[in-house]
Amino acid sequence: MTTDFTVRSARPADAGRLAALRWTFKQEDHEGRPPTPARPTEEAEHWIRDRLRDGRWLAWVAETEGEICGHVFLCPVERMPEPYEDNNPVGYVTNYFVLPSRRDKGAGTAP
Repeated sequence: MTTDFTVRSARPADAGRLAALRWTFKQEDHEGRPPTPARPTEEAEHWIRDRLRDGRWLAWVAETEGEICGHVFLCPVERMPEPYEDNNPVGYVTNYFVLPSRRDKGAGTAP
């Protein structure tokens, strides 16, 4: 079954939802065990908001039924100038995540 997804650039206003998804994503890596000591999502929310606002990081979200259900982040990495090659930035792609209930339904290939 395919679900309709919308993909768009993330906005600073999305930071709260993105932080919550980040915590869900990382808990999968740790088999659902809570961090010790517990860390609130507000730290991640502020971090994400600041970086989306000033352009240090870019992110895209997948939405379905009006809810963000997935994301991917890109950090452009500036390169030093050199005489033989261009110095276009390279990108560090990270944090690709889709909620388990929305996986295998087309979010990764949505336009």
